[in-house]
Amino acid sequence: MNTLSDPYRRRWIGWGVLVSAFFLVSLHRSSTAVLSEQLMRSFDTTGTSLGLLHSSFFYLYAAFQVPAGLLADRYGSRVIAAAGTILMSVGALVFGLSPTYVLAFVGRLLIGMGASVLFVAALRFCANWFRPDEFATMTGVTFSVGILGGLAATTPLAVAVTTVGWRSAMIGLGAVGLAAAVGITLLSHDSPSAADLPPIENVPDRPDVTSAATLKRYVTAAVREPETWLLGVMLFFMTGIGITIFGLWGIPYLVQTHDISVTEASVYLLLGNVGGMVGPTLFGWLSDRSGKRFGLIVLSTFVFGLTWGVFAAFGTVPLILVGAIFLFSRVLRGGIPLAYTVIKERHPDGASGTVIGLINTMAWIGAAVFPVILGAALDAYWTGETVNGARVYTEFGYRIAFTIATVSGLIAATCAILLSLRTQDERSLESNTDIDRSTG
Repeated sequence: MNTLSDPYRRRWIGWGVLVSAFFLVSLHRSSTAVLSEQLMRSFDTTGTSLGLLHSSFFYLYAAFQVPAGLLADRYGSRVIAAAGTILMSVGALVFGLSPTYVLAFVGRLLIGMGASVLFVAALRFCANWFRPDEFATMTGVTFSVGILGGLAATTPLAVAVTTVGWRSAMIGLGAVGLAAAVGITLLSHDSPSAADLPPIENVPDRPDVTSAATLKRYVTAAVREPETWLLGVMLFFMTGIGITIFGLWGIPYLVQTHDISVTEASVYLLLGNVGGMVGPTLFGWLSDRSGKRFGLIVLSTFVFGLTWGVFAAFGTVPLILVGAIFLFSRVLRGGIPLAYTVIKERHPDGASGTVIGLINTMAWIGAAVFPVILGAALDAYWTGETVNGARVYTEFGYRIAFTIATVSGLIAATCAILLSLRTQDERSLESNTDIDRSTG
């Protein structure tokens, strides 16, 4: 049996090709942190305008999360992922070639629209190729590959931009994405049976596609659950703030408060992304082995809020401490992707893409909203100076932005605690029902 005909090996190949495209998603969405000064110079933007350009990725990305889940459940992950990767790559080409701010905005919109389907498609693929007790681990590993894309958007991208320019770098990413789309089409089948392979032991026989009427029933049930909204609101704040700081304002903060270069500042975000790669995989593995979900999620939300509270309280933090906080806090925030495992386990197998897309919509609405909010807060504390075309903000302005992030983290932690309490009540009710049945 060769590699392609062995379902245990083939699933890793199919997953690997899919997450290579998801790697590009994270690289694109985080790239504006390194590109911020070049974009300000190229298009003569304010902080708010740069925030809008950055967040334009998330407008269609957020809007298409539920449709992405519905389409993946209805037609399968392979065709949806391949089409999305092509559209994302065309958007990268438009962005790299754009002579005006408006065309750059359109390019980022296309990137976000195409990218919107890939996380949901990757998790639906995992649901069909891996055992239920492997799913949290695979969610964490998939998430970690996305963080690796964010890592590539720090020092590696800064070096590439310095070497070939930001436009050539974006065009190159577009070409790589088109190659990934070909790989998905050839290798990332929706299930072992769709690839004409024997089943994998202990992987439930799930439908490759789900009827429209059934999907409508699944969506209605998910929307009516308070747990769906608690998970969604939690992700709204966690994802929105995390993406905004690590994807846009983290590097300008370090450059302007510590008087270091963009390349040097990117090293500290790189450390954070290393922690972000380790955390989700570690927490997913721990969750699958222990069966615990909610305690790990609560821990991660509290660490998230405390992280930004340090910067809000002290403003300029010593660089060695910045690196340590970015690294270890992102390891401890690795429980956040367990939200997707929780929502999947609460609903039928054929709804996995749809319900994941539902809470992911709220997550990425946050990513679209917070860049503008933090950009406007910083603009209120603009010094009136520019350096190489980029606006300079006061330290107090950054402290205000981090205060917003801290409050957001506390709200997310509150949602996580309420979610944990509600699920404890559910488990207690189920336990009492089982006792009543046994004594009856």
